[in-house]
This record gives sequence, structure tokens and C-alpha cells, in this order.
Amino acid sequence: MVTTTEDAVRVVASVADPELPFVTIEDLGILRRVDVDDTGAVIVTVTPTYSGCPATEVIRDSILDALRSAGYHRAEVRTVFSPPWSTDDITSEGRRKLEAHGIAPPRRLLAADGPILCPRCRGASTRVVSEFGSTACKALRVCDSCGEPFDHFKEL
Repeated sequence: MVTTTEDAVRVVASVADPELPFVTIEDLGILRRVDVDDTGAVIVTVTPTYSGCPATEVIRDSILDALRSAGYHRAEVRTVFSPPWSTDDITSEGRRKLEAHGIAPPRRLLAADGPILCPRCRGASTRVVSEFGSTACKALRVCDSCGEPFDHFKEL
């Protein structure tokens, strides 16, 4: 099998995040690099959202499974922590998907003092109910305009 980097990238970029299955690891900015070496082996580099992320092993296994299913039987996933992942690494498409699924996307770090908009009604008056939502990386908020609770993906 002739392996091209573009084909391998397409396979790996489509891997869903296990905690947020409507976004891919590419959308979240976790996927850093995909290379194919001279022997045709695929080397994937990822950076977890934080060093203790419980989904890291699942993501690695999902990448390897996706590559095997596409016929790439020699693959390696490397985890790197430098540069560290930041919520600024989430793509525009990832932010759109978060909001479409009722999660307020993180603000850009340089603009993190602006309001957190409700993903349902876009109201700017929201408040924290709990610093931890459905996962440690999200806070539970409620909108003062529509009264709906929602998760906010915290800036990091």
C-alpha cells in the first residue's frame, strides 16, 4: 500500500473526541501533525488538552483503530506537551460545532474578559452555577435571558 501524508491526515483528522463526539481531534486542535516515513509508517503527534486528561488513551486507540481500518497497519501515536494545548487551538469549525450543540465555546485568551454568550439565545447576561460542568474542562452556567442552563468550555 502506498501511503500519502494527505490520505493519512484525512483518516486521522476525522477521529472524534470521545468526550465530545460531535467534534474531531482536528477541530479541538489536539491533532498536531501526521507524517508518513520512508517505510510507509504513519506517525501521529497529538497534544492532550491537559496532562491528566482521561481521554488521552482513548484518543490514541481511536487514531490507531481508524488507521488500521483504512489499511494503515504500521502506525504510532506520539504525545507531546510542548507547546502546550490551549483553547485558542480550537478551530473556527470546532467552535461552531460546540455552540451548535449547546456548549458556549471558549473565548480567545486575549479577549477572555468579554461576556460568555448563551449558545441558545446569544444573551450576554449569564452566570456561573458551578465551576465544573459535565467534564472538568467545562463550567455550568445559566442564561439570565432565556433561563436555560448550558456548559461553557473554559478558557485555558
